[in-house]
Amino acid sequence: MTDRYAVIGNPISHSKSPLIHARFARETGQDIEYGALLGPLDGFAAVVRSFRAAGGLGLNVTVPFKLAACELADFRSERVRLAGAANALKFDLQGIHAENFDGIGLVNDIEHNLGLALRGKRILLVGAGGAARGVLLPFLEREPAELVIVNRTLRTAEQLAEMVAAYGKVSSAGYSDIPGERFDLVVNASSASLSGDALPLPQNVFSRSGLAYEMAYGKGLTPFLRLAADAGTGRLADGAGMLVEQAAESFFWWRGVRPATAELVRELSLPLQAG
Repeated sequence: MTDRYAVIGNPISHSKSPLIHARFARETGQDIEYGALLGPLDGFAAVVRSFRAAGGLGLNVTVPFKLAACELADFRSERVRLAGAANALKFDLQGIHAENFDGIGLVNDIEHNLGLALRGKRILLVGAGGAARGVLLPFLEREPAELVIVNRTLRTAEQLAEMVAAYGKVSSAGYSDIPGERFDLVVNASSASLSGDALPLPQNVFSRSGLAYEMAYGKGLTPFLRLAADAGTGRLADGAGMLVEQAAESFFWWRGVRPATAELVRELSLPLQAG
């Protein structure tokens, strides 16, 4: 019998997850069916339980249900507990297991596909919401020289830094008092690019030899990436690679087989350059 998986979100028609997992299944010889579920904003848990009762074995979870997925789970990984959010669920006789692969997907894209080793580097993380929470632990596990969280509401950034202080060297700042300059990696985890808003980042945070990474994907040259390009940063990237890499982590968690990702990342990544 073909094993069933899906991605759930609202909206969901734009999701590339069915394409990605179909490719993974074909290339690894796994007999799976992977669909897309539109979750009602007030009915996430019911859809999950129905999918599980019908024999579904796992779900990827996207906006706006990552917090609800965490709450629904019977078992949560350390990454999920720290983020307060889950982007993957697995069902077995023991219950619902939750994982968050966003951060490790981002780190894998940066280190393996983009070639930037994070150990000993200075990282600036823009934003202190759910997306930022999901990537903090994987970043700190790479032992950067410094991780600075910058946010419009300073207290939110301070609370987030305090929460992960035991895991590595992390601090917080407002936009007007970012410590030092020239970060090796600047990551936009804020919602600004989804709304098209500019960020009040000073240009001196960007390095000519560094990387500016937009966690949103398929948006082209966002205001954040344009700011980085205008500042002369060395490389620009969006979240297409992160999407593929977190999907690969989910696939491995479910199936015990690790798919190749490099070619698919190249296919889904759009050229990003100032013009």
